[in-house]
Amino acid sequence: MTRHFLRDDDLTPAQQREVLQLALDFRQDRYIKQPFLGPKAVAVIFDKPSTRTRVSFAAGIAELGGYPLVIDSLTSQLGRGESIADTARVLDRQVSAIVWRTFGQERLEEMAAYSTVPVVNALTDLFHPCQILADFAAIADERGSVDALAGLNFAYVGDGANNMAHSYLLGGATAGMHVRIGTPEGYLPHPEVVAKAELIAESTGGSVVVTHHHDDAVRGADAVATDTWISMGDELQTDQRSTVFADFQVNAASLELAAAGAHVLHCLPAYRGKEISAEAIDGDQSIVWLEAEYRLHAQKALLAWLEEQ
Repeated sequence: MTRHFLRDDDLTPAQQREVLQLALDFRQDRYIKQPFLGPKAVAVIFDKPSTRTRVSFAAGIAELGGYPLVIDSLTSQLGRGESIADTARVLDRQVSAIVWRTFGQERLEEMAAYSTVPVVNALTDLFHPCQILADFAAIADERGSVDALAGLNFAYVGDGANNMAHSYLLGGATAGMHVRIGTPEGYLPHPEVVAKAELIAESTGGSVVVTHHHDDAVRGADAVATDTWISMGDELQTDQRSTVFADFQVNAASLELAAAGAHVLHCLPAYRGKEISAEAIDGDQSIVWLEAEYRLHAQKALLAWLEEQ
């Protein structure tokens, strides 16, 4: 049976630890595994703009010995109405994996349903699981061990209804973290995602809290994360969101409430003075640039792991 990575809970806690450890190993030696030697091709499809995802997957696939076949959907038949099923049937006969950055989660699930090679979620409107692997690998690197993740207090403040909040809930619960989402009323995570995260946390020793108060989310947190208030597709709500989220900025006051030495994370792109202050993202507690680097190592680890299944 083909293994796919469509959402964070597609990995068990043990599998997540295995992938994260491999990510740390790749940072020490970028060529320890090259499962795509040949080179084998990996299709990387973009329906949305990208910098970090495009660079990290292209560079990572090359370092794994493969050929990154980067496809802009607008210039492919997929963008002109060819069905997802037909696209999958064509690609899986010629590539070793399919990586897709798209809109609805159902599009990715349909691709996986018809593909005989691994399909990887490079971002959908609902989840961003590769980013969470990178974030947790960066924290593990800073703390010296993947095992150090379990029991950490992880705070995310901002838009609780977006893909990062959903993936932090599932991924954090899988890692055994105590995940707190701080978000205004009207921007709650999807109830089914919260319920699944709570179920996972019961078996890992983690926990899940959703609050409408910034301070309750960040107080005593070992890591504090945020994301842009204006996700792709929300541009017409810029003024409204800037007002609604004003009290949920990550800044010096946030870090005073957090645990001493708490890590600051942001998946980027960042808008200083909006969701995060310049002093927070550029300060000594920020691991944002290490986090961005780990997109490369974590995705290489994931692809290598999937290829071995």
